[in-house]
Amino acid sequence: MFATLYTAPARAQRSMRTRFVYENAHEAHLMATAQVNYYRSCDLQLIGDQAGLAAYAKGWKKGRLAAVLLMEGADPIETPSQLGAWTDRGVRIIGPAWGATRYSGGTGAPGGLTELGHQLLKAMRRKHVILDLSHMADQAVADAFATWRGPIMASHSNAREIVPGDRQLTSDSVAEIARRGGMVGVSFYGHHLRASGTTSAS
Repeated sequence: MFATLYTAPARAQRSMRTRFVYENAHEAHLMATAQVNYYRSCDLQLIGDQAGLAAYAKGWKKGRLAAVLLMEGADPIETPSQLGAWTDRGVRIIGPAWGATRYSGGTGAPGGLTELGHQLLKAMRRKHVILDLSHMADQAVADAFATWRGPIMASHSNAREIVPGDRQLTSDSVAEIARRGGMVGVSFYGHHLRASGTTSAS
């Protein structure tokens, strides 16, 4: 299971916003920090490495949850040099984009990795953080494929061949993730499964 750190930018479409939004990176930082503190206040066990996962699996009891901490949209990282503070808090997966961020083009916001984005990926590689391509714009995905040599995934992305739109992955991107030994997690949101948005359990 992933425990997500998600912060909504004030510029986001109203339908995609939460009650609390950020105007700048420092506000995003404070909001994501509060979310980490919330997870810890719930006694949610955060898995930080393979040894931690193995220990959790060995001692598992019904109702005992654990999660890997994932940041969706990297604006809470005020500068790439701050990444170590986030890995110390338990972050192991980072998706640079949601919509557009200071790091990357994203859903509904075409564009590649920014210079800051390239710096972030270098810092992530040094810290052995997993790169999450979900929400990244096509050019940003291409930029990442050109430079990234670390672990890779798309935590919640479906096939563009089934449902058109920049929120989904192209077949080439899915194939490249697979070639690198990565993972694609399916999103069960109706509009990601069918263009009509109408779905059923059958």
